[in-house]
Amino acid sequence: MALSEGDRLPDATLVRLGDNGPEGVPLSSKTAGRKVVIFAVPGAFTPTCSSAHVPSFVRTKDQLMEKGVEEIICISVNDPFVMKAWGESTGATAAGITMLGDPESAFTTAIGMDFTAPPAGLISRSSRYAMVVEDGVVKTLHREEGPGVCDVSGGEAILGTL
Repeated sequence: MALSEGDRLPDATLVRLGDNGPEGVPLSSKTAGRKVVIFAVPGAFTPTCSSAHVPSFVRTKDQLMEKGVEEIICISVNDPFVMKAWGESTGATAAGITMLGDPESAFTTAIGMDFTAPPAGLISRSSRYAMVVEDGVVKTLHREEGPGVCDVSGGEAILGTL
């Protein structure tokens, strides 16, 4: 079942690379009592994700924070080592965007945002989307219809909803 506006996010543990290696990050610890933006991409280091989606949130981070967003979280079905390297290479980490991996696609599948495209080597990946979440409840959800576009899920589009 696909996630919809008004739904509560399911319990999930994502991963990041901490000082002592991979560490679990309960998504509820990021969303409880807070207003956050979560955006997801089909894959780290892929063209649209690297050239459009992540940069759109780097550009709009300060404006989103002025609108009450406390954290911007990027999720991809990748391991924490890849997410760390990608965050550094795109400037997302320096901008303060939290980069979290969903290596088994557990969260992505639980919210109905998974897809598979074998010709591109993308297996059990995430659709491109962005959402505003308040205290664990989805207030705004924008999912892209096409695989190589970043129109309704970019930082400017989400900023326009706040």
